[in-house]
Amino acid sequence: MLRMQEMIARLLLAFLVGFFIGLEREISHKPAGIRTHTLVCLGSALFTLISSYGFASLIGANPYQPGDPARIAAQIVTGVGFIGGGIIFKDRDHIRGLTTAASIWLTAGLGTGIGAGLYVPSLVAAVLGYLTLKLNRLLRRWGLDDPGEE
Repeated sequence: MLRMQEMIARLLLAFLVGFFIGLEREISHKPAGIRTHTLVCLGSALFTLISSYGFASLIGANPYQPGDPARIAAQIVTGVGFIGGGIIFKDRDHIRGLTTAASIWLTAGLGTGIGAGLYVPSLVAAVLGYLTLKLNRLLRRWGLDDPGEE
């Protein structure tokens, strides 16, 4: 069983990662900012911890209901995809919210990875995701923006 301090550390790290991704979106004046990204990352980490450790006493208790921690992670992906879908809007020939929806989806993945204890891959993905969001702004300054982006 994972120690309580380790669980708390994972939740705190998920909070920080979600906060910094959300801060970038907030600075860019996007519809989902600090609160949304922080809550999605933190919630994903919590659901992953619950999935992995919350039902440990039940695993093996019922032979017809084997434990599968990946089931909750799979539901995080689809549930957050649903949230992201609500952010995407099409206005004539212009699509808005696509990058914000993708950043929320990434944030859920980061929270899930952190909740599972995959610190290095999650932090590398967080840095790469943050750089991608910053790179988009830099490309716009150079006139190389993607017309399908928000």
